[in-house]
Amino acid sequence: MKIETRLPSLLAILYFSVSLIFLKLIYSIKKRSTAPPPPLPPGPPAYPVVGSLPEMLSKKPAFRWMHNLMQKLNTEILCVRLGGVHVIAVASPELSREFLKKHDAAFASRPDAVSARLISDGYSALILSPAGEQWKKMRRVMVSEVLAAGVFRRFHSTRREEADHLVRYVYSRRNGAVNVRDAARHYCANLIRKMVFGERFFGAGMDDGGPGNEEREHVDGLFTMLSYLYGFAIADFVPWLEVFDLDGHKRIVSNAIKKVRKYQDPLINERMEMWQLGLKTQQDDILDLLINLKSESDETKPLLSLREIKVQILEIMIATVDNPSNAAEWALAEMINQPDIFAKACEELDRVVGKNRLVEESDLPNLNYVKACVKEAFRLHPLAPFNPTHVSSKDLVVGGYLIPKGSHVLLSRPGLGRNPRVWDEPLRFKPGRHIVDESSEVVLVDHELRMLSFSTGRRGCPGIVLGSTISTMLLARLIQGFSWRPPLGMDNIDLVESGHDLTLAKPLIAHATPRLDSQIYL
Repeated sequence: MKIETRLPSLLAILYFSVSLIFLKLIYSIKKRSTAPPPPLPPGPPAYPVVGSLPEMLSKKPAFRWMHNLMQKLNTEILCVRLGGVHVIAVASPELSREFLKKHDAAFASRPDAVSARLISDGYSALILSPAGEQWKKMRRVMVSEVLAAGVFRRFHSTRREEADHLVRYVYSRRNGAVNVRDAARHYCANLIRKMVFGERFFGAGMDDGGPGNEEREHVDGLFTMLSYLYGFAIADFVPWLEVFDLDGHKRIVSNAIKKVRKYQDPLINERMEMWQLGLKTQQDDILDLLINLKSESDETKPLLSLREIKVQILEIMIATVDNPSNAAEWALAEMINQPDIFAKACEELDRVVGKNRLVEESDLPNLNYVKACVKEAFRLHPLAPFNPTHVSSKDLVVGGYLIPKGSHVLLSRPGLGRNPRVWDEPLRFKPGRHIVDESSEVVLVDHELRMLSFSTGRRGCPGIVLGSTISTMLLARLIQGFSWRPPLGMDNIDLVESGHDLTLAKPLIAHATPRLDSQIYL
């Protein structure tokens, strides 16, 4: 009887306990669902609709304004709203690895930008195309065909010939001042033109082996495109303003494209016709290779259209001329001001190569200090302030911050390479910092993203081997072949950056004195 009277009480207590637990569970779920979202990265206050566009336009260049903001806010990740777009700048290696490694798939695409769309002719090539089938197709072409190991080896003699031309060109100016920027940029351009078209010049060139007017216009056009690529055009953030071209970016890029393609496209058209008429049957260069790629589904059909070939060649040109020439110019300027570094590089070259022949690509694995000089130039003096823009395909939390879908993500090259938390004496040119021990070979890429020479991840640079080889050979030949000193009346090279980009404010002009026997230069 007592058990029967106590049972309802026990059941009531049980029901109450279960109900209490259930209510608590519902409350906790509701609390989590209504919890505030993670904050955006630090950034300046923004106006409605236009965001921080007015401030960006009044404080050009935009990249310096953004880096100044990062310093002012003491942050390694910055969020600036431009129009309706969140622009995220990153100077932290840890956060950079989250973006390009941990969450690589979510940031593997590119945004729509006026400059990129014009240069890529509607995103028909590799580097600037959004993620998708066209990007996958062109990446297969570049990785498996154009930049394959066999193709790289095949053009060894071409690269060697251009390195010989470089030495002879500087030797011809041994009694006067040498414009190192001019020589370095045209070395890179001549080399890639020879690999692509089989000819280093579009015209006759100059009697001393230097570039003619055609080559100068071609290279100027390439560097103009590079200057404005993802260059914070107003229309990139307020698309309906593109028709007005308020900042002139569209006009400037369009004119540069015309200058470059007026030399390239006729050669491509002519070569295509030669293959179609059976007047050419042997593949001699990259253009021949691209023309003769066949569709996997139908081997009677070409894989690439004429339009795709023209645009991909334009991208190849842009990707080859910039970083090697800039790194060599800055490295040599720094080494002229620090003769002990120059002497150490010369000692390595004399020990590994000797003085009876010029340095060859086969010597490069043993030239750790020379490669360290190139890498240090990449770290301290990058050409572009940011890597090509990534865009977020979805809302994501990175480093505790919300990165909204559609955000433009920019890894800061100077922000990473000059980060005082990462690098000792970050503003000093110290090549030795890259040599861990004598048994480890120096490589120019840093996969830990403490600096950004070549990008990594899905949108990583597929031309690391070619880019590293060109960069190292360029500097090695300049150092081995010549002793360098400032122009007459100057004790040092003025290492001041340009106001509108990261190049030397003035092209490096220096006197070159041959270091080797005169017969070697002939």
